[in-house]
Amino acid sequence: MNAPLQAAAPSTAPGAGARAALEVRRIALVGPLPPPSGGMANQALQLAGLLREAGMEVDFVQTNAPYRPAWAGKLRGVRALFRMLPYLGALWRAAGRAQVFHVMANSGWSWHLFAAPAIWIAHLRGTPVVVNYRGGEAANFLKQAAAWMRPSLRRCAALAVPSGFLAHVFGQHGIGSVIVPNIINLERFSADAAPRAPGGLRLLVARNLEDLYDNASALRAFAQVRQAHPDAQLTVAGSGPLRSELELLARELGVADAVHFTGRVDTADMPALYRQADIMLNPSLIDNMPNSVLEALASGTLVVSTNVGGVPYIVEDGATALLVPPANPAAMAQAVLRLAADPALAAALRSAGRASVAQYAWSSIKPRLFDVYRQALASKGGRRP
Repeated sequence: MNAPLQAAAPSTAPGAGARAALEVRRIALVGPLPPPSGGMANQALQLAGLLREAGMEVDFVQTNAPYRPAWAGKLRGVRALFRMLPYLGALWRAAGRAQVFHVMANSGWSWHLFAAPAIWIAHLRGTPVVVNYRGGEAANFLKQAAAWMRPSLRRCAALAVPSGFLAHVFGQHGIGSVIVPNIINLERFSADAAPRAPGGLRLLVARNLEDLYDNASALRAFAQVRQAHPDAQLTVAGSGPLRSELELLARELGVADAVHFTGRVDTADMPALYRQADIMLNPSLIDNMPNSVLEALASGTLVVSTNVGGVPYIVEDGATALLVPPANPAAMAQAVLRLAADPALAAALRSAGRASVAQYAWSSIKPRLFDVYRQALASKGGRRP
């Protein structure tokens, strides 16, 4: 299931990527920015910087911009207008300047409120659109909303998805896509930056504290691990509405003294957390292409993840990570104990995991993305068949 990545009809002519960079000089990038930190927000921020370094002018239209004035955010019922009206104005202005619109899209209301308006405004202004769709809940969303999405997607020059999983999900609805994977900064997330300090088994969870990510199962798994490794420690790096509930669960499980809730962690501080951990747990119930898994692998951290959504498309069970069923703390604990008891397996997974993420470096993704931009520009705003 660890499917090979597919390129976006790559050109075989020498220097095609460089020419694409010269042809497409101004991009409007539409998406969220941290805070809060999250996969799409972090990818959008990183991509904007990389495009600028590549010589492009980037107009960033932020979907989660602060309310102006700030007090408007307290006015329930009408506060959406204080965000939407400036957002629509920013889209209109950016569409008049940019050669290509790159829209970071997600499921649910995020699609209806932010992605769809961006597509239609760019279409009205004759600016070709590349929709970069992400999110592990796409399958359920498409079952409910595919008919609503099709008119917007027909106005797009390309639909880019980060994984074979999402390509499969859209393909089930007869919607073609091209794979442009997430970008991992392999200089920042490096196992060679600092050696791990000696000590007991150290586990890490790097997901927000929301139902979707099932941090409770990670806590229950950790409680079982601690029966065999009393000096084990768990760091929960993330913020969210379930923090108090999870802290209470840690106390009920008798592991509160060994669990550290960091709260929100800035992107710049995450590499140190990965390098300090022996094993990262990814307990999510639904997932697409979790950056935390790829960042952990790049950092030389072992990964135990639930076998959901797009995860088996980016790691191979027993080769680069260990996969377990979702909502199964016992299976997750057993996987952790297996790695702790088998140094040879741990070393093999660590080495293979680091090698597997080389394909997500900017040097590999850049030509794919620029080729999509070039094709979008050539389409003059129309969707390719």
